[in-house]
Amino acid sequence: MSFPKDIEIAQNANMLHIRDIAKKIEINQEDLEYYGKYKAKIPLSYINEEKIKQSKLILVTAINPTPAGEGKTTVSVGLNDGLNKIGKKSIVVIREPSLGPVFGIKGGAAGGGYAQVIPMVDINLHFTGDFSAIEKANNLLSALIDNNLQNKHHNLNIDPKTIVWKRVMDMNDRSLRSIIIGVGGSPNGVMREEGFNITPASEVMAILCLSKDFEDLKIRLGNIFVGFTHDKKPIFARDLKAEGAMAILLRDAIKPNLVQTLENNPAIIHGGPFANIAQGTNTILATKMGMSLADFVVTEAGFGADLGAEKFMHIKCHYGKLKPDAYVIVATVRALRYHGGAKKGEYENPGIHFLEKGIENLKKHIENAFKFGLKPIVAINHFATDSEAEISFIKETCASLGVRAVVADEFTQGGNGMIELAEAVVNGIEIYPNHFQPLYNVLDTVENKIRKIATEVYGATDVVYSVKAKNQLKNIYELGFDKWPICMAKTQKSLSDVETKIGRPIDFKVTVREFEFAAGAGFIIPILGDMMRMPGLPSVPAAEAMSIDKNGVITGLS
Repeated sequence: MSFPKDIEIAQNANMLHIRDIAKKIEINQEDLEYYGKYKAKIPLSYINEEKIKQSKLILVTAINPTPAGEGKTTVSVGLNDGLNKIGKKSIVVIREPSLGPVFGIKGGAAGGGYAQVIPMVDINLHFTGDFSAIEKANNLLSALIDNNLQNKHHNLNIDPKTIVWKRVMDMNDRSLRSIIIGVGGSPNGVMREEGFNITPASEVMAILCLSKDFEDLKIRLGNIFVGFTHDKKPIFARDLKAEGAMAILLRDAIKPNLVQTLENNPAIIHGGPFANIAQGTNTILATKMGMSLADFVVTEAGFGADLGAEKFMHIKCHYGKLKPDAYVIVATVRALRYHGGAKKGEYENPGIHFLEKGIENLKKHIENAFKFGLKPIVAINHFATDSEAEISFIKETCASLGVRAVVADEFTQGGNGMIELAEAVVNGIEIYPNHFQPLYNVLDTVENKIRKIATEVYGATDVVYSVKAKNQLKNIYELGFDKWPICMAKTQKSLSDVETKIGRPIDFKVTVREFEFAAGAGFIIPILGDMMRMPGLPSVPAAEAMSIDKNGVITGLS
């Protein structure tokens, strides 16, 4: 099947007014906060805890991906369309794209083919301004910190060398990772080392995604740790009286965004933390909103299941009092070829010998699902280069593990190509009892929690700590921050902390290079390997292929 050169034209031709989408899920159009014809925010008053108890939550995750990703969003959108095709009242609830990947590698993150959320261009760019609000709230705290340093009358005696709070920007810009600010001294402020993270890695983003209501948001903002005074006392955002103004900037951003799929089914998009350096799932409020308005909610966890899904189970489910009713693992033949040793340029070439080795990556993720008490379903995201022999091999291997594998053909067929998967998911929810349980007790020691993730989820034999990490861990205990979930910062390309160890690595140790923590969000961040919280652009950024003509038609953003 061929696609129009400008798929956005096709999308616009099919879009319904957002009030018509809201009507499908019984939202009064007078309650919507409109952002044009096709986007709106939903008031938090529509969250209904009693309805949430009756709704079924479907988590979509994936094997460790190739650099281009394996289509979790596309499968999530397509599965939602498939569920609606078979008569189920379903909403897909996913994250907002970051401009970093949009202009970097991906070029867009709103699904693909005939399984997209629309209006695609708006969603991929500034959308309803949520990321901008998060960025401004984050940087307001930075400005208040630096203002206090040079303020002689209301100085909190903050030691500039201990400040851990960084500014953020939603762009891949490696040159901002480490900078010097306040050059020249007064009146330019106090000169000190500083740096930028990307907005999805901001603790403000994490806080927005984990807050249960507006009051909880303000409390969490106030709990943000800034640094120490010269006499070693901890300083928090509340000490700077920052939380009120920060919350004001987030007053609209906290409300979930309603859009639609190409098949005019409702979709909620809200929040956007990365899964390799943050918790990797949409907001608790958006998920609960979807579950309040529909019988089934399809949501996704970023990157591989060892990152996004593990954090979904241990962080989001912990704070949101949620549990998944179904667990879908997205796999592609090309990714399994990659994990079997196929080199760049060989991903698209059929090779059963690659799959025979690469399938071990999928098998590990299946085993991990069972450890959480969940029976997974494998969605084989279909590409034209897949051979029948390779697909049969995947299905047979999954069957030998007691798991069903289904071809997902949402890209070319939309919801029609997802009916089999939709029926398999619904049947699985009805047949198999839900024994969901986390792998660790949140009250356990930090070391034991990290070890549990490393050995059980990654398959490591042990965990090694650098001297710097050991010293930082002492601070975490001294501050009383040890009884929080763990949010690993790790490469998505491997089950290990070394991206070149593809497939299913064995006999390896993971190294905790350093620690960060998010006191407002409430989790500890062990940083493994060479992870950076401000990515850089690739040698050929996706931005180079983008353009806009005199009529405002955008190309290259897909």
